[in-house]
Amino acid sequence: MGKIYTAMGLMSGTSLDGVDVSIIKSDGHKEFISILDRYIEYNNEILQKLLNLREKITNLDNFKKHLEEIKDLERDITIFHAEAVNETLEMFEYPLDLIGFHGQTIFHNPEIKITKQLGNGKLLSQLTKKKVVYDFRQNDLDNGGQGAPLTPLFHNILANLINKKSDLGFPLYILNIGGISNITSTVDWKNLGQIKNEIKAYDIGPGNCLIDEWIRKNSKKKYDKDGSIARSGIVDELVLNQALENFSEDSNYQKSLDIKDYDIFFAKGLSLENGAATITNFTAALVADGMKYVQAQAQPRTNNWLVCGGGRKNKYLLENIKKNFEKINIELIDKYGIDGDFVESQAFGYLAIRSLLKLPISFPGTTGCKDPCTGGILIKNF
Repeated sequence: MGKIYTAMGLMSGTSLDGVDVSIIKSDGHKEFISILDRYIEYNNEILQKLLNLREKITNLDNFKKHLEEIKDLERDITIFHAEAVNETLEMFEYPLDLIGFHGQTIFHNPEIKITKQLGNGKLLSQLTKKKVVYDFRQNDLDNGGQGAPLTPLFHNILANLINKKSDLGFPLYILNIGGISNITSTVDWKNLGQIKNEIKAYDIGPGNCLIDEWIRKNSKKKYDKDGSIARSGIVDELVLNQALENFSEDSNYQKSLDIKDYDIFFAKGLSLENGAATITNFTAALVADGMKYVQAQAQPRTNNWLVCGGGRKNKYLLENIKKNFEKINIELIDKYGIDGDFVESQAFGYLAIRSLLKLPISFPGTTGCKDPCTGGILIKNF
């Protein structure tokens, strides 16, 4: 076992709701201990600025056109993260070696090798007096990868820890339902020399993004708690089938996905409840299709699935995923002592340690990069 580092991971996902803060200990290899997790919600001003900016940036031209606005909001976002870091450290007085700062994704296009996560690593380092690793995705893009998903290596750590206690077998599939849904097909590190080349990961479709957008635009709520609004509605089968037919033509599990790859236009004209029901069933069908694809690639094949991310709390969504993909054992990762809300923030603490050690964080089987490659920029600005 090598040196154990203490790292903080900061993650703000596509739901734009706030910042997940995690402190972990790890050697950057197989050792991992979770120390603490907490969530800090964005204030309304930052939330509205993010929503407005995201609406404006749909392509590279929009991205270039709004660079000044991006720069201003990046400063606000960084200061918010710095306050979250300093408040957490004041409360818990935990010594940190470094911070993994993912930032808030505002533009991601692998085809032109450009990705932008709002977050100034140099400023965060200055405000927190800590070493910071940021800009995790660009090096993967430069090496032919999709820049996402980046959490599979950490998912594999969790799968091995869970299997140590519960013996669910391999591959143990981890389904993360965030704004976008992604899957890691994990492997037993005991039986493999080059384990990292064997881990497979895929973005498979929307997660919360369409449901959240529908709810925000058609009500005063931010999301559909437990899927209760969708459950109260009636699925428009005609609209659903047409939408599924249109999207199934574009299914490609070898590329990373962005929330801008999907829109809610197909549900236009439906009531709040019926639209929520139809969009949730649309999401469930695409997630289930992706699960079937991933399971078909695995040797041997197992039926054990663990779900993390905010979408796991949408009971109606999970029920419909199961309906679309029968004979699987799908459980919340929380059942095995892992808080499914903080898997990604913990992951970026872990990836920051690997970046510090110049170890790979992405692999041909996870992002499609040519060779295993590290990522992230390390900065000390104090």
